[in-house]
Amino acid sequence: MFRRTFWFSTGVAAGVWATTKVNRKLRQLTPESLAATAATKALETGQRLKDRAVGFALDVRDNMAQREAELSDALGIDADPGLPAPRRHTAIENNRSNPQYIENTTYSYNRNEDH
Repeated sequence: MFRRTFWFSTGVAAGVWATTKVNRKLRQLTPESLAATAATKALETGQRLKDRAVGFALDVRDNMAQREAELSDALGIDADPGLPAPRRHTAIENNRSNPQYIENTTYSYNRNEDH
């Protein structure tokens, strides 16, 4: 009698456990639950990628500043040179009293010639 009661209660417990597991899995596989899980995973992945990108950008900026300092030390360039002197270009003066025109030009107005 106790043996039958033991196996009956063991079977009931196993059935309840299996039913609970199956119902949980079915709730996880509903479209709403799948969409919520995918959105959560996407947000987590996006955050991780953003953190990595920001860290990479900061590393690049730090290494760039370090390399610029090394190059300026190697080349003997001042850290703050100031503004460069303005460049002066000689202007082409147009001789208005005696303009010169080129008579026989070889310029062609055919636009397809250069292609």
